[in-house]
Amino acid sequence: MTEDHTSGYKSLQSKKSLAEILEVAIEFERTARDFYTDLIPKVSKQIRYLVEELAGEEQRHFDLFSELRARPDIEKQISELIETPASDKRFSDAVHLPDLGDHPDDQAVLQYALGREHAAMEQYRALAITTSDGPIKDLFLFLANEETLHKNQLEKIYYETIHGSGV
Repeated sequence: MTEDHTSGYKSLQSKKSLAEILEVAIEFERTARDFYTDLIPKVSKQIRYLVEELAGEEQRHFDLFSELRARPDIEKQISELIETPASDKRFSDAVHLPDLGDHPDDQAVLQYALGREHAAMEQYRALAITTSDGPIKDLFLFLANEETLHKNQLEKIYYETIHGSGV
């Protein structure tokens, strides 16, 4: 390949269509929902309410992405190529779930949830910046803000759980 073709090829490799990005996001939210749903009967009573809330949140995110993906008015936009965010690899890797066993430790569950929320927050924020105006960008912005709130709440719960309620 000539240098121009090589740089053009590398440029294409660093881009994904919004359709591809939406499919990964849908899978990310689906696996999170299923993971948390499966965890509910296994976690301690102390954090069961939280795992139930997380399962519900992931279901809502899955529904939002699925509904958006099905809209006919975004067909043209989802074929657009955008820069793949630096966070994409970590976000995609989060689709693979850990085995926390039959009696997961509260700390392990909270650490995992924090990591997922952080990966989602970074990914959705980066995608909101690079996506052109419209319903897809709006959803990425909404979810980036929501994931940030979730992460902050989880950090507070993690601190209280690990360090006791010594406020």
